[in-house]
Amino acid sequence: MAVTTPKLTFAEYLAYDDGTGAKYELVNGDLVRMALGTGEHGDISEFLNEAFKAEIKRSSLPWASKDMKIGIQSPRGNRWDTCRVPDVVVLPLEQWAGLKKRESVIALHEPPPLLVVEVVSPSTATEDYRAKRSEYAVLNIPEYWIVDPIQLLVTVCTLREGAYDDQVFQESESIVSPTFPGFNLTAAQVLEADS
Repeated sequence: MAVTTPKLTFAEYLAYDDGTGAKYELVNGDLVRMALGTGEHGDISEFLNEAFKAEIKRSSLPWASKDMKIGIQSPRGNRWDTCRVPDVVVLPLEQWAGLKKRESVIALHEPPPLLVVEVVSPSTATEDYRAKRSEYAVLNIPEYWIVDPIQLLVTVCTLREGAYDDQVFQESESIVSPTFPGFNLTAAQVLEADS
């Protein structure tokens, strides 16, 4: 006999705690436990977060870069909610200040973050390249980075007329970011990050 797990609403997801300390994304009403990721995954996330912070400071931008868990409510096109949790999120300081006293979730009615990063793991590749890519485009997130230490690629997806245009960087190629035009990193530096 199959056991059916009940679907969760967005509000139920925000209140959910199974007592284990595990982190979950909500995908079409279902809880999906987030993989712990490898040390490499963590090093890349931390490296990029620090690089973004340094560029924000250097350019005197009113933004924040966070590699803590900030959820982004996503429209899936049906009646069950989805909430994604990118590896790194860049957002305006004003928006970050608004999240300090409540759940760190950017709801559908709120402005999108400026840039999000997903670091690919074997278990997340399909989601990162397909599902999240289309969801982030619908949410009007201007820039989405897919950092892939498996294929040794950094893909910068830039939103144009509702869809992402991709620019793929590898090895010693300098990464071009519309959000951070003064950014000076190569794909190899990101992929070989050692925080």
